[in-house]
Amino acid sequence: MFVIDDTALMALIREDVPAGDLTTRSLGIATDAGEITMRARAPMTVACSEEAVRIFQLLGAEAWIACPSGKRVEEGEMLLFGRGQAEALHAGWKVAQTLMEWASGVASCASDILSAAQAVNPAISVACTRKSVPGTRALSLKAITAAGATIHRAGLSDTVLLFAEHRVFGGEDALATQIALLRQSCPERRVVVEVSSRDEALAAAKAGAEVLQLEKFPPAEVAATVAALGPDWPGKVAAAGGINAKNAADYAATGAHVLVTSAPYTAPPRDVKVHIGMA
Repeated sequence: MFVIDDTALMALIREDVPAGDLTTRSLGIATDAGEITMRARAPMTVACSEEAVRIFQLLGAEAWIACPSGKRVEEGEMLLFGRGQAEALHAGWKVAQTLMEWASGVASCASDILSAAQAVNPAISVACTRKSVPGTRALSLKAITAAGATIHRAGLSDTVLLFAEHRVFGGEDALATQIALLRQSCPERRVVVEVSSRDEALAAAKAGAEVLQLEKFPPAEVAATVAALGPDWPGKVAAAGGINAKNAADYAATGAHVLVTSAPYTAPPRDVKVHIGMA
C-alpha cells in the first residue's frame, strides 16, 4: 500500500486554507464541537480514504476510516467519520472530500477496465502508465493499485522500455543492436520494446525482446500478431493505446497478456456526500 506522508497532505491543506477558515472564524463558531460524515453518493471503488482521515487528524480532529481503499461500495455507504472543533472540520472538509472523489474516480475506472477484461480472460493484467496529472503520481498509483491494476512503470528509472524514439539514435540496425545491448547491460530486467506494426513486432521478438508493447493496434491486429508469434514464443504481449472499459473485453480476447492504459487518470470524480452537524 502506498503511504502519502504528512508533508504532502499538509501541502494540500495549506493550498486551501492558507490562513485559517475566515467564515467559520468570523461566525464565532470555530471552537464549537461538531461531527462530519462522508458517504458514497453512488457505487464506487474507494481510494485515499486513509489520506482523507489523516487530513482531519492533522487539523486536530479525530477521524476514523469506515471503508479502506480498494473496497467496492454502494450508494449511501459511509466512508469516514470525524469529530472535533468546527474550524478543523470545515478546514478539512473540501480537501478530504475532493481528494477522495478524484482518487475514487481513478480507482473506479481502473476497476471497471479490469473487470471487463477479466470477464473474458481471468489471467490478464491491466497496467496503468506513468501519464498521471503532474504532481499526482503517488496518489494516482495508490488509486489504481487499490483497484487491482498494476503499475506499468513508475518512472524512467523503473523499467527498460525501448521506443522508436530511442532507435532513431541507433542507425539502420538499431532494433537488433539496441535490444542486444539492453539485454547485456540490464540482465536482471525484461527488455520491453514498443512496436507499431506486426512486422516490427516479429523482428523485435526474433532479436530477443521479452515483452512486445503493441502501440495503438486494433484488437484484430493484436490477435493476428499473437497468432504470428505462435504458441512457443516465450515472451509476453502488451496491448497499449486507447484501451478503456468499453473495449477492454475485445482486447482481452486477443491473447494479449497485459492491457496498458492511461484512461483512469482522466476519469470523472465519484461523488462523496458530506454532512456536518453539531456534536
